[in-house]
Amino acid sequence: MKYFWKNIPRYIRFVFAQTLYLYLLTVLFRLIFYLFFFKSSITDTGIIGKAWYLGLKFDLRLTLLLIIPLGLLVVIARNRFFTSRVLRSISFVYLLLVYLGLTLLYVLDLGHYAYLGLRLDPSITRFVASGERADNARMVWQSYPVLRAVIGIALFLFLVYRLHVYTYRKLAQQEPVTTRGWRYAGWFASLVILFAAGIYGNFAYFPLRWSQAMFTRDNGVTSLALNPVLYFADNFSVQSDTYDVQKTRTYYPYVAEYLRVDSPDVQKLCYTRSIPGEDRPRPNIILVMLESTGAAVTSMFNNPMQATPHMQKLADSGILFRNFYVPAVSTAKTVYGVTTGLPDITQVKTASRHPQMVDQRIIMDQFTGYEKYYLLGGNTNWANIRAVFTSNVEGIRIFEEGYYKAPKADVWGVSDYDLITEANEIFKDAHQRNKPFVAFLQTADNHAPYTTTSGAGDFRKLTEQDIDMEKFKTAGFVSIDQFNALRYLDYNLGHLVKLAREGGYLDNTIFVFFGDHNCHLNPYHFMPFPEYELGSGGEHVPCIIYAPGRITPQVINRPGSLLDIYPTVARMAGIPYKNYTLGTDLLDTSYQDRYAFITYQKNLQWYKAVIGERYLYEINNKNGQAALYDLEGDPLKDVQQEHTKIAEVLDNLTQGFYESTRYLMFNNKK
Repeated sequence: MKYFWKNIPRYIRFVFAQTLYLYLLTVLFRLIFYLFFFKSSITDTGIIGKAWYLGLKFDLRLTLLLIIPLGLLVVIARNRFFTSRVLRSISFVYLLLVYLGLTLLYVLDLGHYAYLGLRLDPSITRFVASGERADNARMVWQSYPVLRAVIGIALFLFLVYRLHVYTYRKLAQQEPVTTRGWRYAGWFASLVILFAAGIYGNFAYFPLRWSQAMFTRDNGVTSLALNPVLYFADNFSVQSDTYDVQKTRTYYPYVAEYLRVDSPDVQKLCYTRSIPGEDRPRPNIILVMLESTGAAVTSMFNNPMQATPHMQKLADSGILFRNFYVPAVSTAKTVYGVTTGLPDITQVKTASRHPQMVDQRIIMDQFTGYEKYYLLGGNTNWANIRAVFTSNVEGIRIFEEGYYKAPKADVWGVSDYDLITEANEIFKDAHQRNKPFVAFLQTADNHAPYTTTSGAGDFRKLTEQDIDMEKFKTAGFVSIDQFNALRYLDYNLGHLVKLAREGGYLDNTIFVFFGDHNCHLNPYHFMPFPEYELGSGGEHVPCIIYAPGRITPQVINRPGSLLDIYPTVARMAGIPYKNYTLGTDLLDTSYQDRYAFITYQKNLQWYKAVIGERYLYEINNKNGQAALYDLEGDPLKDVQQEHTKIAEVLDNLTQGFYESTRYLMFNNKK
C-alpha cells in the first residue's frame, strides 16, 4: 500500500491530502454539533446512524466542491507546482480563505442553532441591516465568548497553516514522478471520476439531495443529516417578497366570508369591517409583550417547573386563551403583526424593514381621545420598529433608552424591572390627568444574554442545587439561565400589577399579556398534543386579558391569534373602529369555527397553516404538499384522505390568509 501511494504523482497526493484535511474539519464540526447541540425526541440508533451517514456524504460533497479550484491549479501545473512560488502562494491564500470562511460559517451556524434551534439560513442577513449592526453586535458580545472564539479561530488557522506548510514541504522534497501522455490522462481522469462520484453522492439514478435528509419528522435529526453550509447556499434567495393579485382574487371569497367583510368585492379586494362604539367612560389599555415566552414554559400549561406563579394568578383572575398563536417566530414580526393585524410572512427580512410594507391603516391609530405610548428599554431603531408606530399612529409618544433614569442593563437597554418602574410613572401621570391611554409595553430580559437584577431586592436566581433536575429535564428548558430569565419576567409582571394597584389605575385598565413567540426548547411532551413534533410549539404562546371588575374569569379554548388583540380591546373599550386587515374579536362567540393562521419551520422546511380546536392543516411552501392532522385523534397522522371536505375548506382558508396577507402588506396604505 505504501509503495502504491509513493507511485502516485506527488501533486495528486497533495490534492488528496488537502481533501482529507478539509473533510476532517467538516466532520469535526459535525461531531461538535452532535455532542453539544443535537436534541431530538428520537432515540433509535438506526435513525441517528442514517443521519450521520447522510451528513458525512453532504460533508464530502462540500469538501470536494471547495477543493476543485485547488485541484485544477495543481493538476494543470503538475510538478511545477512545487517549484513555483506564485503557485504556492495562490494555493496558500485560497486554502486560508476556505478554512476561514468555513470556520466562521460553522461557528455562526452553531450559535444560530443554540439560539433558535434552526440551522443557519438566509434570514441571518437581517442582523446586519443598516442601523442595527451595533445593537446586534453588542448582544453577541454580551451573550457569547467572542474574544475566546476569535483567539481560538486564529490559533486553529495557524495550526492549519503549519500543517499545510509541512505537507507541501514534505512532498516538495520527494523525487518527482514523471507522468506524460496516457499516464497523465489516466490520473487526471481518475481524479475527475472520484470527485464526480463524491459530489454525486448517491448509489442511485439521482444525485444526493437535501430533501433526503428529511427522512423523519424530527428537526434535530434533519439538522444532523444536513451540512449547514450547503443548506444555507441551497436556500439563499434574492427574490423580493411580492404578491399575486390573481391568486388573491381566487381565494378572496373564502377570507371575506370568514372575516364577515361589510361589502365583499372581488375586484376591489375590500376587507373593511366597521365596528360601532359605545358611549361610556374609556378604560386604559396596556398591552404587555412577553419576550420569548411560549405557552409550554408557563405554569398555566402544566410545565413541571411551574416558573410563572404571577402569570398563573393573572390567568386565574382574568381570561386565559389556551389556544393562542403568533403567526411567526420573531420579535419584530410579532410587533408588526399585533400592530397592523397582518401576519409577517416575509422570508428573509421582516416587514418592519420593508419600506413598502410599513405604511398601514391600523386600529391603534383610531383610539380617538387616547394618549398613545410605545415603551421599551432599548432603541426603537431596532428592526426599524420605530417606523411601524411613527408612520401609522398619529401623536404616538415613544419612550426608549435615553429617556429612562436607570442605567442600561445590557444590549437591550434598561432592565425590565426599571422599565416597568418608570413606565408606571407615565401611566400614573395620565391617570391623574384623567387622560385615557393605550400603551404597548415591550419586555426584553427573557432573551439572551438573560440579564436579571435583584428587582426590589427580593429576586434571587436559582441554581441546580435549588431545583429538582430530573423534573427540570422534562420541562423543556435549555439552561438554568433561560429558566431564571423566565422567572424574572414573571416577577416583573407581579411588580407591574402591584404598581398599578398602588398608582390607582388598576381598576380602570385592561391589560393584555401575550408572548411574542416560544423560546428554543428541548423536546417536551406534557402538552395536550405533540406540538413540538408538529412544529406549532414555537407559535403557541400564552395570552391573558386581565381587567379587574370588567370581565368574568374564564378559560377560552377557541383558537386566537396575535392579529386579534386590537379588535378585541377596542370593542372592550367601546371604541368605534374600522378593521382593514385580518384580525377578529377574540370574545365574539358568534364565530363557531375559529382558526389561527400560522407559519413555521418543521424538518427545516417552511409551512403555512391554520390551526383550530381540532384540526391543523398545513401546506409546504416549497413543494405545495398538504396535510391534515386531527389533534383529538392521532395528531401525527395525515387524515386528509378521510376528511376531504374539511381539507378542502381549510386549504382555501390557508391559501386565502396567505394571499390576502401578501396583498394587504402592499395595499393597505392610508
